[in-house]
Amino acid sequence: MKHTVAEIVFALCLLRCLVNGSDFCSRVWVADNGDGTYKNPVLHADYSDPDVIRVGNEFYLVSSSFECVPGLPILRSYDLVNWELIGHAVQKLVPEEYYNRPRPGCGIWAPAIRYHNNKFYIFYGDPDFGIFVVTATNITGPWSKPTLIKKVRGWIDPCPFWDEDGQAYLINALAASRSGIKSVLVISKMSQDGLELLDDGVIVYDGEQDNPTIEGPKLYKRPPYYYIFAPAGGVSYGWQVVLRSTNIYGPYEVKRVLHQGPTQINGPHQGALVDTPDGRDWFVHFQDKDAFGRVVHLQPVRWENHWPIIGVDLDGDGVGEPVLSHQKPILALQAKPYTPSDSDEFNEPRLGLQWQWQANPQPNWAFPTSMGFLRLYCVPPPEKWTNFLDIPNLLLQKFPASKFTATTLVTTELLQNGEV
Repeated sequence: MKHTVAEIVFALCLLRCLVNGSDFCSRVWVADNGDGTYKNPVLHADYSDPDVIRVGNEFYLVSSSFECVPGLPILRSYDLVNWELIGHAVQKLVPEEYYNRPRPGCGIWAPAIRYHNNKFYIFYGDPDFGIFVVTATNITGPWSKPTLIKKVRGWIDPCPFWDEDGQAYLINALAASRSGIKSVLVISKMSQDGLELLDDGVIVYDGEQDNPTIEGPKLYKRPPYYYIFAPAGGVSYGWQVVLRSTNIYGPYEVKRVLHQGPTQINGPHQGALVDTPDGRDWFVHFQDKDAFGRVVHLQPVRWENHWPIIGVDLDGDGVGEPVLSHQKPILALQAKPYTPSDSDEFNEPRLGLQWQWQANPQPNWAFPTSMGFLRLYCVPPPEKWTNFLDIPNLLLQKFPASKFTATTLVTTELLQNGEV
């Protein structure tokens, strides 16, 4: 799932508006049309590899954060359209010493979030170190430090599953860049507490012939079938497949359920199935938009003969295509639309949640104030640095749309001789 994180180093001075559920509404991209419909993407920012669950009337979304810190962003919504960033599950990447310097494209890949026995679990893969899990009893934390449950290179995209008989499992994909293997899905038995894998895993599907580069699996059960939702064909031009079987280890039937078709939504990729309180299903996935990152789309789901069709089947071939606009899943829950913050006046004694560093932060990099400014300190660059990808103390923010204006005010009066 490697890519270059598309983010920005400036404070974006954009319009604020007072709304229920969040106090920010972007000036450059709002998915809620205000008339009971929404437009895609619902998040026009780099929330790669999204996974979503519902707990009661609240939806929670997590995404890849790669080398950026804090990691594992958590967003909350009440209707799958209006989202707010409420925290991060990882405050420092581990191993800490390794991530004290920038590691572009490494770090946290493709997490999965689940709520089991009154506890939140987020599993993620680090392609260089293995499978990790963090837990919390409250979605806003505190979150446990990452626990390494499988030390192995190349295991990525983990997703846990607790079956009705009490047995727990973990499904994952493999990254050829680290393991030399790709296009396979593996299921392992897992301890009930999610802190240990109990065997070496079994390959349940090999997509090399029909669905190459299959990855990002999400495992669900909808009796009588187990379902695996997974993208294939690559990030930019791939498609979404669903596998089903009455046995968790297979054999699995396979069906393509979502592709670009005649739309402009290239390679509808990795995502999650989630239901609303009224029992309807929806699919959240990303679209790769190059420098703008992997933006998040929301698709309706309907079922035919125990198979899902995602989006709308425009050409009648039984495979869905992404929608650009649709009726909202849940109506009349908030007075006005809201979005994740993409501006900061620095009036709080802490950094806004939208800010991330390019490596594990050090205490001498910056000091927030509540006086309308952030004080940044000069730090000697690493030896043999060549460009900004080598600089750890970059303060980053995601692009909020494909068109926007960024404005910042910088004062350099405290610089000493030789500082830039």
